[in-house]
Amino acid sequence: MPDALDATPYDALLLLSFGGPEGPDDVVPFLENVTRGRGIPKERLAEVGQHYFLFGGVSPINDQNRALLDALRKDFAGHGLDLPVYWGNRNWAPYLTDTLREMVADGRRRILVLATSAYASYSGCRQYRENLADSLAALEAEGLPLPKIDKLRHYFNHPGFIEPMVDGVVRSLAELPDDVRDGAHIAFTTHSIPVAAADTSGPVEDHGDGGAYVAQHLDVARLVADAVRERTGVDHPWQLVYQSRSGAPHIPWLEPDICDHLEERHAAGVPAVVMAPIGFVSDHMEVLYDLDTEARTKAGELGLPVRRSATVGADPRFAAAVRELVLERAAAESGGRAGALCALGALGASHDLCPVGCCPARAPRPAAAGADSPYA
Repeated sequence: MPDALDATPYDALLLLSFGGPEGPDDVVPFLENVTRGRGIPKERLAEVGQHYFLFGGVSPINDQNRALLDALRKDFAGHGLDLPVYWGNRNWAPYLTDTLREMVADGRRRILVLATSAYASYSGCRQYRENLADSLAALEAEGLPLPKIDKLRHYFNHPGFIEPMVDGVVRSLAELPDDVRDGAHIAFTTHSIPVAAADTSGPVEDHGDGGAYVAQHLDVARLVADAVRERTGVDHPWQLVYQSRSGAPHIPWLEPDICDHLEERHAAGVPAVVMAPIGFVSDHMEVLYDLDTEARTKAGELGLPVRRSATVGADPRFAAAVRELVLERAAAESGGRAGALCALGALGASHDLCPVGCCPARAPRPAAAGADSPYA
């Protein structure tokens, strides 16, 4: 048996994700949860829901989270880490508040949170922290004891996140025809967000010109591209591009869009493209529709060979990285952490505690697990 690892003072890990429908009847109610407060009519939600209906009304994200839960539990058990792992979602069952209520009933009082978003941004970090604050407020109103909650640092540049993506790109290049492989371009993709949100992502000192959101993605793209060059002996050109825009047309969002980028690369004479979705933890709906359906259709119209590399998903190296992040944070909370933290690239390890002014919301709301948390 492995030596026991100690996560004290933490007594549980919470996998916190976005959630998704698990059948056709779930699609519109799920989208109502996602867009609550925006005044979007149900008819428009049904139109948006067509992406899900193409896949039977089922988002793959819930099954992917189940697979990650299983990978985490197996890794923890295999390394002697006695730390139960729970799962809660922002927008669909199992709902975050219900999961926290269950955790409190189980006696959990110091909870670490792993969000299924690796980068700094309002929607990828602070909004999850706002959801945690909302759930804690609900438990408080019920008279339940409130656990202390901390969030694991951003893991975009952890080797356990980078290495599976490198493997995915190398495999995708190998799948291309021999005559176009060496000239292939790599399009690193992530979710487009409003330019104003990008510019204010991360701590205040990182604000401006895309903020931490763009800087972190560029760092990951360089890491992956450099590792691919070392593995293949070919220096493939690359660019960071965006997908899944959903905002009003008059509001500037990060560009170029992946489909526009494919047109531009084809016009420039590029013989093939590998689409590498570095901004996503798993192959959920925005990967399956925006890349595997929409972008592939565009590439087919152009006659441009494309491949799409895999996301990290439940890769054992990612599960091991989460274990390392848990033990790293536990050591810091216990006053025993020493030495450099595990991080690749130029940016170094992210902060443990989101500072005041980090990824601000347009309308200020309480957010847990940060320096400005009302639930210390």
